[in-house]
Amino acid sequence: MELKLTRPLAVFDLETTGVNVGADRIVEICILKISPDGKQETRTRRVNPTIPIPAFATAIHGISNEDVKDEPTFAQIAKSLATFLKDCDLAGYNSNKFDIPLLVEEFLRSDVDFDIKGRRFIDVQNIFHKMEPRTLVAAYKFYCQSDLTNAHAAEADVIATFEVLKAMLDKYKDAEYEDRDGKKSIPIKNDVATLHEFTFVTKNADLAGHLIYNDQNQEVFNFGKYKGKSVEDVFLKEPPYYDWMMKSDFPLSTKKVITAIKLRGFNKGASKQS
Repeated sequence: MELKLTRPLAVFDLETTGVNVGADRIVEICILKISPDGKQETRTRRVNPTIPIPAFATAIHGISNEDVKDEPTFAQIAKSLATFLKDCDLAGYNSNKFDIPLLVEEFLRSDVDFDIKGRRFIDVQNIFHKMEPRTLVAAYKFYCQSDLTNAHAAEADVIATFEVLKAMLDKYKDAEYEDRDGKKSIPIKNDVATLHEFTFVTKNADLAGHLIYNDQNQEVFNFGKYKGKSVEDVFLKEPPYYDWMMKSDFPLSTKKVITAIKLRGFNKGASKQS
């Protein structure tokens, strides 16, 4: 089943120096851009991460320091990449948790405006894990009845991800899903907005999922000693915790969110005093 699109969808995959969103860098990016009229365009680009690629990372994706030493840095391609992705919804495999936050982090480091407001995200892994908990290789085998060759090559993974997504639309058409609260729905529909909603395991307040929204739509911590506690309340009662987060190895995108929350709380306090 072909995907119904109202605007371009960019299915992408990153190969990186590691899995730390705040510290690691992109060494290869591949984007499959699908337009509403069905036109497809693929771009693959290796990137000089400006930091060494650890041996364990090279063992996974096969890209060495020597392979990227003469490639452009992300900052050098950031503007053209942002233009290519303009107005695109984003899709990938484990993209909500890793690829999208790391991509946004690279844009922030490069001082290039990459606005994600209004974009829809489809994480094929999250849909897959909810319906059939497996890996991408197993997903391709299960949904496409074929073996995925050249796994962990960005272009092969991107194409496989898109093929799995389309096969899911066929397999789960009219399929019922029951969530942890016993609520039943038919979530797999040929509609990007519906897939976007079903993709998320939690309602994230930041891209990396360090902060989530509770049932009252308040930002709460999703880690550490204040897990489940209001971010705004914690910053008001314990300002050093904000300072600690800003000095720690959290992604820049997360720091941007907590700064906005802190300023909002400060402004509320100031208005009460006036």
